[in-house]
Amino acid sequence: MQTLFTNATLVTGAADPSPEAALGGSLPTTRKGMSVLVEGSLIREVSDRPIKANGATVHDLKGATLMPGLIDCHVHVLACTLALGQQALWPDTHVLLKALPIMRGMLDRGFTTVRDAAGAPHALATAQAEGLVVGPRLFVPGKGLSQTGGHGDVRPRNDSRETAWLDRQLGTMSRIADGVDAVRRACREELRSGAHMIKLMANGGVASPTDPIAFLQYSREELCAAVEEAAMAQTYTMAHLYTDEAIRRAVECGVHSLEHCNLIGEETAKLAALRRCIAVPTLVTYDNLGKDGAKYGLPPESVAKIETVRVGGMKSLETMRAAGLPMAFGTDLLGEQHPRQSDEFRIRAEVLPAAEILAGATTLAARLIRRVGQLGVVAPGALADLLVVEGDPLADITILARPHEVIRAIMQDGRWHKPLA
Repeated sequence: MQTLFTNATLVTGAADPSPEAALGGSLPTTRKGMSVLVEGSLIREVSDRPIKANGATVHDLKGATLMPGLIDCHVHVLACTLALGQQALWPDTHVLLKALPIMRGMLDRGFTTVRDAAGAPHALATAQAEGLVVGPRLFVPGKGLSQTGGHGDVRPRNDSRETAWLDRQLGTMSRIADGVDAVRRACREELRSGAHMIKLMANGGVASPTDPIAFLQYSREELCAAVEEAAMAQTYTMAHLYTDEAIRRAVECGVHSLEHCNLIGEETAKLAALRRCIAVPTLVTYDNLGKDGAKYGLPPESVAKIETVRVGGMKSLETMRAAGLPMAFGTDLLGEQHPRQSDEFRIRAEVLPAAEILAGATTLAARLIRRVGQLGVVAPGALADLLVVEGDPLADITILARPHEVIRAIMQDGRWHKPLA
């Protein structure tokens, strides 16, 4: 089956971004009067001249924007509530059924691919790929790895139960692993189960009950062990990080994907850029937690931590940009927050240029998940993940914060999720 788009204003970046470039190759650009031919699940041809395709279904876009499907590099598709400690006690079936509309909502907002940042199993990614689940394409780490009392330990202080049973619950985002040998075993088990990367909890967190933000988590030996295990499996580590000290030690230990980074300093940002790391800020979650966290069940001890990281978030964008540290798009929303996913575009626009923000959700994101040339671009051979948008996101990136108003159509793998009217 063939679909031909004509008279499109094409917004896309290079299909093969150079890894040496801080922003993942050329930034997205706009080209008018373009034609794009989709055949099956792939883009077959892109041209500024008419494409001959007898029998193709033709859509004249009349100048509307055609762009790649968006990629969110930090989501939690199984985070059905802000009260993650309570969710850990839910039956697995209940968690799964509540996650399905979360995934559909992400695709409805134009996110055709997401990277889960702890919790989602490989089986869920397989179910989506087989068409059993409607939602974005999934890249998953399985369970995140946490030390006892770390960001992934959801037990309150007065709970002394063993964690082995919690580790097996679908609603638990992480598993506990203490010591080098236990970390190695946990990495190997997650990789054997199909994890695309390894997630580490390497700093204190907001949603966890017993670890202040400044807490360093995992010894250097444990971090290096996880990095080595991931490297041996031809993949990488991503780590939950807020403070400058925690980020620096993670970078020195070889962690590649730096999540959040709200309190990063100039020298650490420069070091991370030199080591070719990629940062994934997630500012929208703190904006929403500050407003509605308590209302939706975030524990008081977590609410008290929000302001520290929220205030530092906007400054961190300036710091990382000045250092040349590339920033992929991420959101990190939980529970009732998920519908606000696209607000990240609006928040980043207060500091960053539109082209850099869009690269973070397309070409750079594809580099981070190791799908350069396949995702995040409109180019021959790429997967046909496409959005038809009213307006030019490179002129005003904040239009993507109103997806239900501006996204006219959504195609994923060459199939319509939201057909053109």
